[in-house]
Amino acid sequence: AQNVIEAALDNKVTKVVALSTDKACNPINLYGATKLASDKMFAAANHWQGTHKTAFSVVRYGNVLGSSNSVIPKFTEQIQSGKNLTITDPNMTRFTITMDQAIELILTAIKKGHGGEIFIPKLKSYKLDTLKDAILDILKKSVKTEKIPVRQGEKFHESLINSEELRNTFEIDNLYVILDKQTHSDTISKWNNLKETSLKDQYSSDKVEILTKEKLIDIIIKEGLLTTNE
Repeated sequence: AQNVIEAALDNKVTKVVALSTDKACNPINLYGATKLASDKMFAAANHWQGTHKTAFSVVRYGNVLGSSNSVIPKFTEQIQSGKNLTITDPNMTRFTITMDQAIELILTAIKKGHGGEIFIPKLKSYKLDTLKDAILDILKKSVKTEKIPVRQGEKFHESLINSEELRNTFEIDNLYVILDKQTHSDTISKWNNLKETSLKDQYSSDKVEILTKEKLIDIIIKEGLLTTNE
């Protein structure tokens, strides 16, 4: 992160958008702590860069639906090979974000970012058990389910905004925007349509609309992540 910051300043880059993750919010392991440190470094770069004019912003989201090593490819491989489908807890939830949504978020941050913001999309979520049923329906398969322990460092629900960040969180259209404390007043003056967030508690995947199996099936097929066997 520091190398990217210094390279951007040396080369007079106008805007830098760093990709963060839900693990930076309330980190419970070293990886999450390094992601949080990265977020803080990019925000801090806005007010120690001296005469440089680079705007540093961050986008934060969870696993992209269907991406490499995510749950859809894993479940699909187990189902297609006839193995038991392993699931940690059927009520575990995850935010739903597609590749197109993630790309649109990054482009929005590049276009709208003034520096010091963390951009977070307003998302729906799903339960692992519902996703499992959706995949089985699409593939027209039936397999046994095996419950396994939660992995070390794995959260029961994803969080993208913690309770301490709420006081600096605002909303615009389909986004939440967290402003850096040290550049808060300067940054907010550059926006003319930010409003205070309506969130009363941390923004986590168990506190938003949870998708039904039918809606998940529609998303999975529309995104081309799986095709029906019919």
